[in-house]
Amino acid sequence: MQNSLTVKSVTKVIGLESTDSTQNVAKELALAGEPEGTLVLACHQTAGRGRYERSFDSGEGGVYFTLILRPKKPAACNASLSVRVGQVVAKTLTDMFGFKTKIKEPNDVLAWDKKSHGWKKICGILIETSAGESADHWVLVGVGVNVNNRLPAALTKTAVSVKNLVGQEVLKEIFLEELLDNFWKDYACWLLSCR
Repeated sequence: MQNSLTVKSVTKVIGLESTDSTQNVAKELALAGEPEGTLVLACHQTAGRGRYERSFDSGEGGVYFTLILRPKKPAACNASLSVRVGQVVAKTLTDMFGFKTKIKEPNDVLAWDKKSHGWKKICGILIETSAGESADHWVLVGVGVNVNNRLPAALTKTAVSVKNLVGQEVLKEIFLEELLDNFWKDYACWLLSCR
């Protein structure tokens, strides 16, 4: 019997001008039973966070979102999800804008900055999961990409934005649409491959 590839999509968008963290909002929604495909999107985060509660600068102009997933998979499968999301982000950036990218496992995407001849962080990923494998199990995929946002001076040695690399503002909505399209295709493959 052949496995069929079912590509899902965003089912609901919760757009916020500003929030402390899309991850916090999505967690409340997941606990309240929001379905897979719910996307929490913010123009600005006041307390964006990464692994180990590290802060993630989230100024106006970046792409910041958390996607609620409800995969019916063993919890052990979740470990591979962060790197897969990173690969999707890296490929989308390279395909759309032409600069080199690579993954810094487990949860960062780096871009090659020709001006400084070095790799700099362009995206952070945060995966959070509920405990156990119950019917209401959820996985939160948090992504923050430096697109058109201005980075604080203290971060310019280690971080970069798409705008810095291509020399002009880009349409972040088109980038987000392409990124999500690529993600859902990869997620469908992950659902089939992870058992």
